[in-house]
Amino acid sequence: MRTLTSFLFWLARSIKQNLPAEGTHMLANGNSTMGQIEDLRLFVKVVDSGGIARAAEEMNIAKSAVSRRLAQLEDRYSVRLIDRQPRVWEVTSAGQELYQRASHMVAEIDELDADFLQVGHTLKGPLSITIAREFGLAYLKPTLFKFAQDHPNIDLTIDFDDRTVDLDSENYDLAVRVTATELQGLHCHRLGTTQHGLFASQEYAESHPLPKSIEELTGHPLLHYGAERRATWAFENDGKRRTVKFRPALRSNYGTFLLDASLNDDGIIRLPLFVVDSEVQKGNLVPVLPHLKHADYGIYVVHSSKRRINKRMRAMIDALSESCVSLNG
Repeated sequence: MRTLTSFLFWLARSIKQNLPAEGTHMLANGNSTMGQIEDLRLFVKVVDSGGIARAAEEMNIAKSAVSRRLAQLEDRYSVRLIDRQPRVWEVTSAGQELYQRASHMVAEIDELDADFLQVGHTLKGPLSITIAREFGLAYLKPTLFKFAQDHPNIDLTIDFDDRTVDLDSENYDLAVRVTATELQGLHCHRLGTTQHGLFASQEYAESHPLPKSIEELTGHPLLHYGAERRATWAFENDGKRRTVKFRPALRSNYGTFLLDASLNDDGIIRLPLFVVDSEVQKGNLVPVLPHLKHADYGIYVVHSSKRRINKRMRAMIDALSESCVSLNG
C-alpha cells in the first residue's frame, strides 16, 4: 500500500491529469493542492445533496460560503459546473464529468482516513455488498449477523439480488456471486464451490416410485429454478453428458419457495446443496438419482478493478472466506 506522502503526491498529479483540460490552472490567490481537494469535496457534496442550501446545512457552513467556493471552482476551470437560475438547478455536462472524477478522488481520501486515522482496530465507515439471494439467505446469514455485531461502527448495506450488478455505476464495494461461468474484468476471490442435486420429499418418495434413470424423470412433476416454459437439465453420467428437456410442473426464481413446494410433496427439485442441506440432514428430503453429476458452481466475492480494497472490505472478505471453508472440500 502507498505511504501517505506518496499517496498525496499521486493525488495531486491525478488532479492535474484528470480534470477538464481548460481547468488545469489554479486560482490567482494560490490555492494549495489540499485546498483543491477540499473544494472538490464541497462540489461533490453539493451534487450529492441536490442543492447548495442542503449541502451547506449538512456541512454546517454558511450557504454564502458554499456559493462563493462553487463560483471560485467554476472560475478556476473556466466552465459552468451547475446551471443555477430561478427554478433551475442542473449539473452541466462539464459538471457531471468533474463530479465523476472528483468523487473517486474524494473517496480515496476518505478511505485513506478511515484506514490510517482510526483508533486501535475499530473499523468504521460505509460498506455496501450485494449477494446472490439464495446463497446469502440460506448460507451466509449467520456470518453477516456476526459481522454486523463485531463491527458496529461500519455502516453496512446488504442487498440480496441474483442479477449481475455493475459495481461501479451502482456503487457497491463487493459482490458475492454464484456462477458456472468465468468472471471477466473483476478482481475475484474464490470462496468455494457448490454442487446441485435432485431431491424429493420423504413422503413423495414413499408414495411414488422414484426414477431409476434419467429417462424416467419426465414421468414425475419437476420443479424448475428459472422462468423457462421448456426447461433443460444437464447431467454427466458415466463420463457422458446427458440432458432432459421438460415442461416444468412449477417454476420460480426463488429456490426456497421450490424447496417448500418439494416438502409439500409437489415433485422433484434440482437445487444447490446449500439450499437443501438442512432438510436432507433432518430426513425430510431424499436424493434422487444421486449417481448423476451436476455442473459445479463457483462462489466468488468480487470487487471492481477500479477499487482498492480498504480495511472494511478486507474484513468482510476474511469473514466470508472463513464461513465458506467447508465449501472448499
